[in-house]
Amino acid sequence: MWHKISVYSLCFFLFLSLTNCDTVQEVVNSTLNGSTTSSTPTNEQIIAGLKEALVQGSSKGVDILSVKDGFFKNEAVKVLFPPEAQKIEKTLRDIGAVAIVDVAVEKLNRAAEDAASKAKDIFVDAITKMTVNDAMDILMGADNACTNYLKKTTNNALFDAFNPVIKNSLNQVGASDAWNAVISKYNKIPFVEKINPDLDDYVTNKTMDGVYMMIEKEEKLIRKDPVKRVTDLLKKVFALQDN
Repeated sequence: MWHKISVYSLCFFLFLSLTNCDTVQEVVNSTLNGSTTSSTPTNEQIIAGLKEALVQGSSKGVDILSVKDGFFKNEAVKVLFPPEAQKIEKTLRDIGAVAIVDVAVEKLNRAAEDAASKAKDIFVDAITKMTVNDAMDILMGADNACTNYLKKTTNNALFDAFNPVIKNSLNQVGASDAWNAVISKYNKIPFVEKINPDLDDYVTNKTMDGVYMMIEKEEKLIRKDPVKRVTDLLKKVFALQDN
């Protein structure tokens, strides 16, 4: 029984630590000082706190990417040319057309940054629909269980929502024009095979990959990095895991 309670408490404070949300802290305080005879949160309190912490945690991951250079200067998620267009990039760089390629890469990432913030509402919707079973699977799951839940419940909705946003962002930040300039320059080279990959779907999928990656990173850090345990309570709870 104690092992089960410890795991519940550990996972609850894991996701709490992804945020500085005062409201979530209030849940902790009311839980630990409540009228129940046990200091352990009830399942209902754990689930309610988990939902709120998940909203804040996913928002933090999105916020990291949705600012200027959130994608462009993060090598882990930076949007590069599509695989089928890498030959275009190499050819243009080889003939000295470096600037036109660099501009296109930057604009692709600006479009991803512009669109990333749209993920928040989709994640919030998925989290509010979380069932008791979903919550328990996350609590008892692997160190990326939260991210896997969000992937499972938001992937299709995220793509559908992102795709038109990406199209708009590509136009708004000048990425479409920069891409067309690259393709036009390449297609003028004698004897090359003409190519023009679907940019909208590619950037949409790369943006989604980046968002999920950052959320997973935030989720794993607190599980593994003692430096992230910024309160005495977190240190105490995760000491159980370390042992």
